[in-house]
Amino acid sequence: MLGISSDSVDRHERFVAEERLPYALLSDPDGATRERYAVKRSMLGLLPGRVTITISRDGRVLGTFASQLNIREHVEFALRSLAETPEEGGARS
Repeated sequence: MLGISSDSVDRHERFVAEERLPYALLSDPDGATRERYAVKRSMLGLLPGRVTITISRDGRVLGTFASQLNIREHVEFALRSLAETPEEGGARS
């Protein structure tokens, strides 16, 4: 699992330490990753969009969830997506 935002590497390092996150945060200051995955701005273009994307180990997009305000659903979506994907350790057919 990775988190990506336009925040600086220093800010990410502080946030990871403060929140004790078990995953890395990547800095995307020029928005190249956001553009690659077509993440649009929200709140009338005032804020960067908040999107959770599950991607398989081989690079396939498995699903997306977009909501600026529903943070809890981002977490639930990611956990459901991973649990439902056999190659990521989830359910098997």
